[in-house]
Amino acid sequence: MDKKVTSDVRPSGTETIAKPATKKKSGFFRWLLVLIIVIAIVLAGLFVVSKVTGWDILGINNAKSAQWQAVFLSNGQVYFGQTKNEGSEVVFLKDIYYLQVTKSLQPAEGGTEQSELSLVKLGNELHGPEDQMRINRDHILFIEDLKQDGKVVRAIQRYKEEGTEEVTE
Repeated sequence: MDKKVTSDVRPSGTETIAKPATKKKSGFFRWLLVLIIVIAIVLAGLFVVSKVTGWDILGINNAKSAQWQAVFLSNGQVYFGQTKNEGSEVVFLKDIYYLQVTKSLQPAEGGTEQSELSLVKLGNELHGPEDQMRINRDHILFIEDLKQDGKVVRAIQRYKEEGTEEVTE
């Protein structure tokens, strides 16, 4: 028995070959890929903005949260604490300590005046400030990171353990 191949004849006289039915690809994967790319671009943009401006948009600037800094101001005062937004116009300082010089009322033998240097926790003053500051960047001379084994950091750690108002060195 001979098999005949038939073709569809159109009125115009042209023949068409039957094509197998193709399954259309779902647009779901295409949209998912576009969504992933858009999210990656937005996160990369937020990361760059966070690094350039100092804004803590994604919480990435908290990496230095355990690092102690010394903030030297244009009026001669030095504060020790933990900074945020060092690159912006306003620098935030929290967990603040400062140095206080106490002179003795009576000079020691030999006529020399003795003074004692102590580290004081901010917040116990008469006006009762909160333990955070917003410092205008124009008044900051420079900021130094402190070593974990330095005298100031050791005194802060001792203060936190003992809970005394001031620590002398």
